[in-house]
Amino acid sequence: MRTVIEQAVFAFQRALVDTIITCVGKYTKNGQLMGHKSYFEATPDSANGLPVSARFHRASGDYSDTTINRHYRTGWYRVSGLGVGIVGLGGMGHLHASTVQELGATVVAGADIAAESRAEFEASFDATTYERYDALVADEAVDAVVVTTPNRFHEPIAVAALEAGLSVLIEKPLAHTVESARRIVEAASSSPGCAMVGFHNRHAGSVRLFDAQRDRDRFGEIRHVETNYVRRRGIPGTGSWFTDESLSGGGALIDIGVHALDLSLYAMNFPEIVEVTGQTRSAFGDSRSVADPDAFGGPGSDETYDVDDSVSAFVRTADGRTISLEAAWATNREPSMDVHVRGSDAGARFEIGDSTCRVLDAGVAGVDHYEDVELSAEAAEPGYRIQDRHFLECAATGSEPETNTVEQGLQVQRVIEAIYESAATNRSVALTPRAEMQDEQLTAPEVQ
Repeated sequence: MRTVIEQAVFAFQRALVDTIITCVGKYTKNGQLMGHKSYFEATPDSANGLPVSARFHRASGDYSDTTINRHYRTGWYRVSGLGVGIVGLGGMGHLHASTVQELGATVVAGADIAAESRAEFEASFDATTYERYDALVADEAVDAVVVTTPNRFHEPIAVAALEAGLSVLIEKPLAHTVESARRIVEAASSSPGCAMVGFHNRHAGSVRLFDAQRDRDRFGEIRHVETNYVRRRGIPGTGSWFTDESLSGGGALIDIGVHALDLSLYAMNFPEIVEVTGQTRSAFGDSRSVADPDAFGGPGSDETYDVDDSVSAFVRTADGRTISLEAAWATNREPSMDVHVRGSDAGARFEIGDSTCRVLDAGVAGVDHYEDVELSAEAAEPGYRIQDRHFLECAATGSEPETNTVEQGLQVQRVIEAIYESAATNRSVALTPRAEMQDEQLTAPEVQ
């Protein structure tokens, strides 16, 4: 029989374990208390309950034991203890790696098929590198994965990581096709890891100011959103994967138009879309002079250019609201990156990635009253940094993301695919309601 002191010590340890469980897993999924990579089980090691050991069960079925004072490498489930792996070691891979390190996580691994990219990454971040992503996913030091590969490879990497119980941040777009995006969403729904899409412009200062006004119901019903993401000359490396449809899934629309579309849907709180009309154009691909040699992707090894360089689209919601979209890598008009919101009570205009938002109120008849809201220094943090911090916090606590969800990414993907279909068929495209789409059977994934 335990003594009073032993009972008190045991009670204290159990309370400590309960506290850790609360810190480790803030939600349940499939009936189990889950952390970001594993679920937590604590049991007494000896007959009298001393000491306590903690067991972490990975989604793959394996586990490891550790004593309570060596809780998962760092002592607590905190961002500072997360090991992050980057798949795709180009410019975006380096940007995310630098950002998560600045935020306190540790870049422990990288994967890329190019030996030169691996060597550069190793030198920059002192991380283990792999030629194949599955080796990175199997690395026990990796808790969370950031995917920055060409769009076609998002699915196999994200699904493998989620099935291993890891958290995943996928650079936009979610995938290169709707079916591929749906398979990612399905994998995320049954994984203890969290999943997010890299729509960093949602976190820009201008958008956050718009959010604050919308949350106050300043605009009333938002009836129309007009969004432009237009470059005058800026094709990201002719012959790179960006201009190869088999790797990217499209051109300007799926590369930068995806940001404009996401912000439009976000401004309307992701309504049900029923009809899409769009037209794509490819007029500048034969001219190397309009490529952007400094853009991510760089010049390619061939002259492949089978994608769009500009697009116009019109989107209608189930309740009669509308979205108009212009996106271009290259076109003969002034560049613009702006969003115009028209509400029943007020409107707004802001630049994508900027730090101000102009609210347009109708006061005295015939006179426009403008309210310029300047962003404070505290809110001037780059959007991608805010995004990556939220991802790390979700990965560390096992919580679901509050924004940039894969379900939202899937809705964006559906509209993109409908725009391409409309352009190809020269007709409007009706979208299946989301609830009905969920019942449609998924096709088998592509062999990569």
